[in-house]
Amino acid sequence: MGFFTFIKVMMILFNLAIFLGGGTLLGVGIWVKVDGESFLSVFGALSSSVLQVVNVSYLLIVIGAILLVIGFLGCYGAQKESKCLLMMFFSVVLIIFIAEVAAAVVALVFTGLAETLLTGFVTPLLKEKYGQDLQFTHIWNVTMTEVHCCGLNNYTDFNNSHWLEKHGSYPMQCCDMLEPCNSTLAAKKEVPGCFPQILDEIRTNAGVAGGVAAGIAALEIAAMAVSMYLYCRLDEK
Repeated sequence: MGFFTFIKVMMILFNLAIFLGGGTLLGVGIWVKVDGESFLSVFGALSSSVLQVVNVSYLLIVIGAILLVIGFLGCYGAQKESKCLLMMFFSVVLIIFIAEVAAAVVALVFTGLAETLLTGFVTPLLKEKYGQDLQFTHIWNVTMTEVHCCGLNNYTDFNNSHWLEKHGSYPMQCCDMLEPCNSTLAAKKEVPGCFPQILDEIRTNAGVAGGVAAGIAALEIAAMAVSMYLYCRLDEK
């Protein structure tokens, strides 16, 4: 087996794994979207995970779809020795790599801005959907109970909300599970928001997260190098 053939086989196997992983994530994302409560019952409460604050189903569906596309382009492009598909694979991975670097820089330099943007997106959802959307409410109840937090920032995220208007009180998690949870008791208990708790968890595991990010970046660079090697060698055939 020549070096070119070996690289080609490794490219096919590597991208086949990516394709299967993407299909799995896509399937899980659809499962969470269709029946989120059964997903939580199977895997338990992910108490310290940011995935409970954002809509995990859409996140998994998007990531799964992207991995499916990357895996297909890399695997089929290498198998058919298609320069067009290999270049598309290289371009997609390069775009993702640049986006990841940009996101990392923004996260490190503009943490306050990220918090403002997240608050502007999530807080209106809390006011509108908490207490109305059963799945959304259940996920937030699990999060606030397990993480011991209230809202995204604090209990004031529920001001002028559907829940407050209907029940005349805040969620009991905002008052250390005491009821009735009014503004006076909530202010006295000072239960922190979920976003600061998640940030603390991220900072605690920053080393692990950095190592994972570096590993992913290394794989992406290797994938781009291999795809470009195959692309250039095809000119010689």
